[in-house]
Amino acid sequence: MTIHRVSKAVAWAAALMGSLALTGCAGQKTMYQWEGYQQQVHEYFTGSSKEAQLEALEADLQKIKAQNGAVPPGYHAQLGLLYSSLGKQDQTVREFETEKALFPESAAYMDFLLKNARGGAQ
Repeated sequence: MTIHRVSKAVAWAAALMGSLALTGCAGQKTMYQWEGYQQQVHEYFTGSSKEAQLEALEADLQKIKAQNGAVPPGYHAQLGLLYSSLGKQDQTVREFETEKALFPESAAYMDFLLKNARGGAQ
């Protein structure tokens, strides 16, 4: 075999392996459905409209639920922070409690936020 033929065979094999690898990844479902969550968190810190962020997250939450998907960690906490900034304490508490139930590892932080949302009373 000549070097040219070996190079062609190696290149062809590499292309085949690469396409197989990409094909294998295409069917995998992600653990969480992010929708626009990351963009809304960014907008939260850049001072965008809290009402618009809340509307976008709530709409995305409906999409996620319709697909039987799972919200990522922090999603309900972010909703709670937005509700809190708009003075909607009942919804704030509901979202923090939902976050705590879905992600027990967040309990200490959610308890802190819940205590503040309830005016210091637990």
